[in-house]
Amino acid sequence: MQKEMIVSSSLSVCFEQQTVLDKVNFKVGQGEVFALLGGNGAGKSTTLKTFLGTISPTSGSATVMGMSVATDIDSIRRKVAYLPESVMLYGHLTGVENIEYFLSLADVKKSESEIEQALLRVALQKSAWHRAMSNYSKGMRQKTAIALALLRDAPVLFLDEPTSGLDPNAIDEFNQLITTLASEGSTIFMVTHDVYGACQIAHRIGLLNNGKIVGMFERGNKTHIDTEEVHAAFSARNKQ
Repeated sequence: MQKEMIVSSSLSVCFEQQTVLDKVNFKVGQGEVFALLGGNGAGKSTTLKTFLGTISPTSGSATVMGMSVATDIDSIRRKVAYLPESVMLYGHLTGVENIEYFLSLADVKKSESEIEQALLRVALQKSAWHRAMSNYSKGMRQKTAIALALLRDAPVLFLDEPTSGLDPNAIDEFNQLITTLASEGSTIFMVTHDVYGACQIAHRIGLLNNGKIVGMFERGNKTHIDTEEVHAAFSARNKQ
């Protein structure tokens, strides 16, 4: 039986008189890529922030690896990795220096060889390893951040609009990397409005509209989720 890594159970979030999330339910198993898809204002960012502990649930529950965001958020943060839409790394440091610095903050010790292996695993070209981060493209910064997550042995990755601003080649490389990580056992939770990208790499897609899950799509035995079906549902909900 697939181990449940991320669970949203009747999760609701209200701000004053406004319900932003309304009894949201989904589960993400180990080695699964789950995409939460929705337009602006659907509640994607609120869901993500709730799992990261920056927003508190009004009712229901959110758990990561069996730990509650309401009571165990510090433990959760030590075990997960978060990739924001704009990766914040130090421009004056090289890729390797950034990794070494953030590993030291997490009190994680890794050898030079282990760092190099992580960079090879995410396919960051060797010529960039010792260049200043200010010269990196967005795709290169993402690869560095994912290498850092791998070195921290984070079994769960939370991604916020991960392909926004990437060129087509960088998107293809990113999608392949995420697919590989999932096949090796990593659990990936991503929020996005990119229908095509989500359909290409996700095992399941939850369609979020006005704070509610209004559709759930599964890959099943296919190579990807039906883009036309999801796009039709996405467009119909956003016209309402």
